[in-house]
Amino acid sequence: MADQPIPEKPSAPATAADAARDVDDADRDGPAQNSAAAPGRLRRRDDAEAQRAATLELFYDLVFVFTITQVSHLLLSNLTWVGAGQAAIVLLAVWWSWNYTTWATNELDPETNPVRLVLIALMLGSLLMAIAVPHAFGERGLLFVAAYLAIQVGRHSFLTFVVAARGSVEREQAGRILAWFLIAGVFWIAGGLAEGGWRAGLWSFALALDYIAPRIFFPLPGRRRLVAGSWRLATGHFTERFGLIVIAAIGETIIQTGATTAGRELDAATAAAFISAFTGSAALWWLYFVSTRDLGERSLGARENRTNRARDIYTYGHVLIVAGIILTAVGDEIVIAHPLEPLGRAELIAVSAGPMLFLLAQFALQLRATRRVGYVRLVAIAACAGPGLFGGALPALLISTALVAVLISVALSDQLAEIRLTRAGGSIRTCE
Repeated sequence: MADQPIPEKPSAPATAADAARDVDDADRDGPAQNSAAAPGRLRRRDDAEAQRAATLELFYDLVFVFTITQVSHLLLSNLTWVGAGQAAIVLLAVWWSWNYTTWATNELDPETNPVRLVLIALMLGSLLMAIAVPHAFGERGLLFVAAYLAIQVGRHSFLTFVVAARGSVEREQAGRILAWFLIAGVFWIAGGLAEGGWRAGLWSFALALDYIAPRIFFPLPGRRRLVAGSWRLATGHFTERFGLIVIAAIGETIIQTGATTAGRELDAATAAAFISAFTGSAALWWLYFVSTRDLGERSLGARENRTNRARDIYTYGHVLIVAGIILTAVGDEIVIAHPLEPLGRAELIAVSAGPMLFLLAQFALQLRATRRVGYVRLVAIAACAGPGLFGGALPALLISTALVAVLISVALSDQLAEIRLTRAGGSIRTCE
């Protein structure tokens, strides 16, 4: 029997990032029976599908908003490829801590006191991470690492030793994830002790371990292979949580737009740049909440291969959505500060990269959900690249206006396509 795989009922974070083959097999085979451990008192009730996000989860997201602001300021302070790399490392770490917590609360009942206390402790760790972000590659590197590891290790210690019953599949999987966090933690700590390029290199390797581990299903020497079993995703709560973090990120762009404009003389050019930035943020909201969110929800509607789609569309795909929004906020701040001036190469790239990355993320998510190529977004991405490549002699306000016009055009195209589809009586097909 030693060579038989362990039957699996994954905990939330690992289900989000199962090995695709294992998930496919498990979903095709139907629900797996797991009598070893029934859901405990800290897990969601049987009617979890209808449950919505708890107020404490919304409270937790406020810390993420502050962290987004810190990441954008980190990039603004160093508009170079090195600065972009550092901002990317920080964002990926912050996202991974938020993402795993979201999967955990999708499994747990946030209205129980032990879970509430854990979430409050995770909020404190997230706030410490946010405080360390501006100097994560300087004197606060160890603070950033300590907060990150406290969040990841602390959460999964709770899932392993408090929530899951002894000998249960839930404890096996949560323990595997915990072990991988500890392995990656060696490189996180080493990077926090190192300086310069060594820190970036060690942290990049640690991030690679964190992001790759779910893809290879958290193997450990001497342990039998984990196999994905049936795990019921609380779809309403799950999609709402990711939608809320997107609206929080867009809200951060509004905050930065207002704060930057309030600190300047409100002449005609600044007012126009402010209106352009606000219109761009509204366009991002429209493109996500009228198009991408509904597409993601429909994609998770069918039970077959649902965990696989949840992993790809939300766990991995939405970090690109958030990164595009952050870059857009950075670009808006640059334009409002210099509306009538031509921008340098770094500023041009920053201004155009936000809408490009956002549209690229949407293109990828649509392709994953429907297996259809969204040519409108491909054309729009090329149109956004034009000002970044050839707009060096143009004023920043004109560049911003052109990019916002592209976003609005895509939104209008989506609406026309939806109208045609409705009149034809069709529906968007989702595929595995």
